[in-house]
Amino acid sequence: MKTALALVLLVGGASAHAADVPAPVTFTTEQDHQNMMDQLHIKALRPGANGDEKAPGHANYDEALANPYPNWPTLMTLKGGQPVTTEAQWRKRRAEIKEDFDREVLGRVPAGIPKVQWQVLGVDHERLGGRAVTATRLNGHVPGSITALDINIRATLVTPDNMPAPMPVLIMFSYGGITYPAPSQPTLDELDRINNALKAAAIKEAPSLKTVFDAHPGFVVKPAPPFFTFPERNADGDPPNQDQLIAAGWGFVTLDPTSAQPDNGAGLTRGIIGLVNKGQPRKPDDWGALKAWGWSASRVLDYLETRPEVDSKHVGIDGVSRYGKAALVTAAYDERFAMVLVGSSGEGGAKPHRRDWGEKVENLTGSGGYHWVAGNFLKYGGPLTPGDIPVDAHELIALCAPRLTFISYGVPEKGDAKWLDHQGSFMAAVAAQPAFRLTGAKGLGGEGIHPSDDYHTEKMPGVNVGLLDGQLAWRQHDGGHTDAPNMKWFIQWVDRNIGYTVPK
Repeated sequence: MKTALALVLLVGGASAHAADVPAPVTFTTEQDHQNMMDQLHIKALRPGANGDEKAPGHANYDEALANPYPNWPTLMTLKGGQPVTTEAQWRKRRAEIKEDFDREVLGRVPAGIPKVQWQVLGVDHERLGGRAVTATRLNGHVPGSITALDINIRATLVTPDNMPAPMPVLIMFSYGGITYPAPSQPTLDELDRINNALKAAAIKEAPSLKTVFDAHPGFVVKPAPPFFTFPERNADGDPPNQDQLIAAGWGFVTLDPTSAQPDNGAGLTRGIIGLVNKGQPRKPDDWGALKAWGWSASRVLDYLETRPEVDSKHVGIDGVSRYGKAALVTAAYDERFAMVLVGSSGEGGAKPHRRDWGEKVENLTGSGGYHWVAGNFLKYGGPLTPGDIPVDAHELIALCAPRLTFISYGVPEKGDAKWLDHQGSFMAAVAAQPAFRLTGAKGLGGEGIHPSDDYHTEKMPGVNVGLLDGQLAWRQHDGGHTDAPNMKWFIQWVDRNIGYTVPK
């Protein structure tokens, strides 16, 4: 049964203010991209790699040519040259890395963002994977200085019923609209009432329909759902990710990040980025969509901290592809997230910028992906080079230490494109290990494999070989562009690390 609730919660930020502001700028993506190039005085950018291997300028897939900048920024050395050997020094180094990412790659989250007003839109009691669950639809309203800039963050919290203790929860970046996962259906008696009302309304509108209904007494406007349907399965034969989480005694949140910030350059004067800029174009070090999507997940976590059934100390973040990039960024910056599942993230995520394999920095600096990152990042697609970027993917992964960090990929044969640079992403995980060990965690290891820290020489393990012994984990599954085949491994790995079992 769905019920509308009038609960409103204010979390995360300063209050909005009304002020006289100019009308929001309406740019196309190309116009916004050009505006940023003009601000940076960039005349031209190098073209990105072509994904068609038979086309001119196609992506490189020759490992002998993949490392034009073989030596990456040093992780465990302070800018002053001192080696990082203590956790106190690591906190200083962590701040240096974040500053470089903020200024040059991801952009800065501004101060004074208006508060999120969380409203419960409704509660539905459903069954998911054969188990009773409660689904709570949420709307996070952020008032803008003018109505055109208002934000409404769409999310749904789903928790298993009859749980005696607070449970871990996984926030999942999700494409498309967010609604109830398995809406409850009317009983047969309720369906009779619905059909009688619909027929009566139809006859009132068109009296001649009475003879039609009388001639077909078994006809119903809204038929009953099937009594039994076969359980849905992922391509790998496992239940869907959400069903697995519920079966393991977890809750989950589906979050539509594009409800906080559109996934295109034209939307940079809208969404939460546009709201704080009062509808005006970004400056070069303003945040991009990856940071904005992470901000939305952090605001959901603010809300979860108010729910007694949620173990707010064990909330995770999950995403695939561009949302895999966003999941990694979210965990790197918000240390309240206890775990992260980074699915097939590629360039801008776990893939090193300095690697020339598949997607390149130049693919992000062009108009197709520049909105994910700071405007300053355009410099590295011309006139500067990827080798000039002061930070790289291994440092983004290291910012998650010592928290549980699972890097997930599939295989090109099933659609997880070579473009994503699986080997390079493994190298980045290898290079991040020292930060995990220094902060009391374990690096990569498992199934007889214990990689060194030498990212120059380490090769990724075989498909379906999981390095799950530490708090930094790697597994390349045999599926496609999804993290579904790794979900069961992720849940087991987290449960083992946090000591969680399904309460009886």
